Amino acid sequence: MIAKLVVEFIGTFFLVFTVGQTVKGPDGAGMMAALAIGASLMVMVYAGGHFSGGHYNPAVTLGVTLRGKLSVADAVPYVVAQVVAGVTAGALVLFIKASATPSGAPPSAGTEYGTVAKALVEFLFTFALVYVVLNTATAKGTAGNSFYGLAIGFTVVVGALAVGPVSGGAFNPAVGVGVTVMGLASFSNLIIYLVADFAGGAAAALLFNALDMGGDKSAT
Repeated sequence: MIAKLVVEFIGTFFLVFTVGQTVKGPDGAGMMAALAIGASLMVMVYAGGHFSGGHYNPAVTLGVTLRGKLSVADAVPYVVAQVVAGVTAGALVLFIKASATPSGAPPSAGTEYGTVAKALVEFLFTFALVYVVLNTATAKGTAGNSFYGLAIGFTVVVGALAVGPVSGGAFNPAVGVGVTVMGLASFSNLIIYLVADFAGGAAAALLFNALDMGGDKSAT
């Protein structure tokens, strides 16, 4: 159950975080916000649906419970995990938006964000990318699927729309090096891409193994 709650937390967190980043403030994704939000839900369902059911929504959990596919004893912690994820995501969105300079000014095109905010979003969406890769391309529960490419690709789309204005949206140390060489990102951001992106990938792998999401330790 704890592992399922972690999966529900992660999926709900990225859904709400994407909503906040793409809708709140003038640096949002505009008309593309709907695509980012829908895609974030899609990739998280692809990644965690085989494990927790991929609810990411207390209303969905209620419906599944009334349908008889989830006990009330399990539904309550599901809802708690989802609500806590929503609050956490909302708080981080406010922190990131507030880090824009000059202090107190609303974020806008070309606004510079703080180093911590840049590192945080690079870590989060590299984590999300590797999390989706591991769950759709290496887990027994999704073996032989035909959607892993779609899920992985759209994770990058979501990240680019949600936090591209904050960090540049590399989510990949090789991309970070490349865009720096091409002059598309400042050299000062390179260390962020290297440290945060490697850390995000490692964190996703450690969690994946800790929760046995690949099914490697499960009885066959």
